[in-house]
Amino acid sequence: MKERKRLGSIIVFYVIAILFRFLAVKTHLLDFTDNEFIKILLRGIGPAIGAFVSVKLFNIPLRISLKGNYRNLFLPLFVFWIFPVVLIGTVSYIQQGQFPFVLLFTVLVYGLLEEIGWRGFLQEQLKDLPKLQSITMIAVLWFIWHLNFEFTRSNMIFLGVLFLGSWGIGKVYSKTYSLLAVAGFHSLNNFFRHGLHQTELILIVILLAIWIGFIIRYDSYKKYQDIQ
Repeated sequence: MKERKRLGSIIVFYVIAILFRFLAVKTHLLDFTDNEFIKILLRGIGPAIGAFVSVKLFNIPLRISLKGNYRNLFLPLFVFWIFPVVLIGTVSYIQQGQFPFVLLFTVLVYGLLEEIGWRGFLQEQLKDLPKLQSITMIAVLWFIWHLNFEFTRSNMIFLGVLFLGSWGIGKVYSKTYSLLAVAGFHSLNNFFRHGLHQTELILIVILLAIWIGFIIRYDSYKKYQDIQ
């Protein structure tokens, strides 16, 4: 009974996620607005809506939290959201004379909407499976959700990126249970949609080094506090 409930919840979640994605990218439904930021968010809202509907419909006791294991909300908000916006925005201002504040936060919110579904819901529902099987299922479902089925070289690379992302972001979620944290990691690719040049790669390395270091240090600190 438990397994049937879990399978049913995943099916409902995914059907809704796919439906909203299809309406956003394959129809003219978004023609009602010229606001690009709203369009970006609507393209990624399906997994969040699917997760919330499924949780409510199947009465699933799901652990969905913005702050996760951190003591307060401000800590992950500053490290994984405010800091990258300031860093990337400052570099953009120096190089191009503009600070894309709204765009950067829109990308982060987009990542949050996706991660509510992929990590907050789906990863939790598949956590009893062998790790490789769970990662593979999430990566494949995530890939299909993008509704780009051309078997090109770039798409196969993208599938590989999603597999690595399902593993890496999944580990971040298992360590922090913070949707703010995983949204930050998720957004690294989307911050630089126009190509990865030397500056962008340097920024990604800096952010990854700081974020991973912070997670490790905070985890050690938390374990130390628990011993005291």
